[in-house]
Amino acid sequence: MNKPKIKNALLHDFSINILAIIALLWHYKLMKKLHEIKKHLRPGQVYRREDLATWSNAVDRHLKQLQEEGKLTKLSGGLYYCPKKTAFGAAPAEDRKLVQAFLRDHRFLLTSPNAYNSLGLGTTQLYNETVVYNHKRHGRFELGGRIFDFRVKPHFPQQLTTEFLLVDMVNNLAGLAEDTDAVLNRVQDKLPLFNAAALARAVRDYGTLRTRKFFLPLLSDAMVPHAA
Repeated sequence: MNKPKIKNALLHDFSINILAIIALLWHYKLMKKLHEIKKHLRPGQVYRREDLATWSNAVDRHLKQLQEEGKLTKLSGGLYYCPKKTAFGAAPAEDRKLVQAFLRDHRFLLTSPNAYNSLGLGTTQLYNETVVYNHKRHGRFELGGRIFDFRVKPHFPQQLTTEFLLVDMVNNLAGLAEDTDAVLNRVQDKLPLFNAAALARAVRDYGTLRTRKFFLPLLSDAMVPHAA
């Protein structure tokens, strides 16, 4: 073999070795970053893709690896859950954490038409959805295999109260699978069981025009006039 051929062969072998070293270093860097991401993950928490990108130098590759290892579960586009193990298997993501990550906002109220059944007004229907009153998103979304009905509202309480639930039920009565007249009659009959002042405030702050007209004659003494 002549010298040029030997030189070319050596250069070729050298290049192959350099590429192998670069690939090894890149793999090591990826694995180091993957380990770093794992240190940040907390069981039961929900993460957005951009949250994980702050700890990753190849977020899509790392997301794929983490899902393959069972460290993350995809809930929807760009939303991931770090499973919390229980004696019965992996627990589903908590609604509040899921919604907060989806909205990137903590200002929301979770409720459900099923909650109206606790008012003792004879409503019995069950609904397979959670309602999310919020300031940012509107529409129905499937997150983690569950249906969430996001409704943009300018005002809603920080926590559910019996009086708010009553007002909310009357607001949404037309969309429920109930006998509207029968429910409204029971509301009138059961009204003394509610806190009149708290109910008047809930009607004022959260009632639709139709709802306020229904309650106004029933709460004439306690009702605070709604600001136009």
